[in-house]
Amino acid sequence: MKRIGILVGAVALLGMAILLVGCNARAQFSPADGAPPKTEVVEEPDLDIVKVTHPERFRLVTASAHQEVSQLHATGVVTPDIDKSIPVISLASGRVVGIYAKLGDDVRKGQLLLKIFSNDLSNAYQNYRQAKADEVLTRKQLDRAKILYEHGAISLNDLEVAEDAEAKAEVAATAAEQQLRNLGGSPTENDPIVNVYAPASGTIVEQNVVQSADVHTPDNQPNLFTIADLSTVWVLADVYENDLPMVNLGDPADVELNAYPGYKFRGRVDNISKVLDPNIRTAKVRIVLHNPGMIRSGMFVKATFYGKQGRVCANVPAAAVLHLHDRDWVYVPVSPGQFRRTEVTTGAVVDGTQDILSGISPGQQVVADALALSAETEQ
Repeated sequence: MKRIGILVGAVALLGMAILLVGCNARAQFSPADGAPPKTEVVEEPDLDIVKVTHPERFRLVTASAHQEVSQLHATGVVTPDIDKSIPVISLASGRVVGIYAKLGDDVRKGQLLLKIFSNDLSNAYQNYRQAKADEVLTRKQLDRAKILYEHGAISLNDLEVAEDAEAKAEVAATAAEQQLRNLGGSPTENDPIVNVYAPASGTIVEQNVVQSADVHTPDNQPNLFTIADLSTVWVLADVYENDLPMVNLGDPADVELNAYPGYKFRGRVDNISKVLDPNIRTAKVRIVLHNPGMIRSGMFVKATFYGKQGRVCANVPAAAVLHLHDRDWVYVPVSPGQFRRTEVTTGAVVDGTQDILSGISPGQQVVADALALSAETEQ
């Protein structure tokens, strides 16, 4: 019993000792001892801020407001106006024995283009002469029948038969003459040569016949020639389907010929095709253009379409924009002697000024000569 009491007392003393040690350790612990070291904030210099000692040397200009008009660029080709293009054909088949005009020549209405030796024309002369001979014969027979009928030598039926034969012979002669003229012949001549003349004045823009070539009927052969009046031409431009909402009938369009860079012609949108090219997803947009004489069929062009609605943007001198690393910048004053290099999105350049679509607003000041300020800061 005594031994158990001693054991209980020892345990109690041990617990008091542990409690005193824990309290002492808690009193000596500091939260700061386990905290991470304090971070020091170091401000990096703004690389877009430039400082100059003589800012008065750099003139400032105020960005003006400009009504921006949406533009769309497309490529195209010059073609003749179909409404002013006339095919040259021959209704008589045969062989070409003479060509008197070639592709690209200017011709006048009634000018001889080519000659064709035609068996069709020979047959037409034969049919015409036979029809005229039949007409003469039936007319004589009718005159004789009338005399005989007056003397009671023939019946009324015989007279009517003679009248019918004469009428049919006259119709056949008229048809044979018309057929002869359609093939290019004349009743007063007997020449198997067909002369093909220009049906209108203009320029030969297509030629499908050469010397000694065979000429077939129109349903078996393309046009011998095509003559076009090039005083007005068409420009067929390819516009991608995503850009079609920007093009409207009647919109103005500028056309620049690849052969004459910098020289622009003004036309208007006359037609927008309702069928897309399935391969390149473009639609043909037709521009009607007056030809001063230098535009030729088949020329490649660049067409610029202008939308009817635009937005207001800033406009600054072109020298105020710095082109650096495929990006555009301007310098905006922030304090005396300090300028901020500001990235901008540029638009069209017109008469030495450039539209700024984003980055600055109308009314803000910028350095007039950005390149000079950039060179100053790099020294």
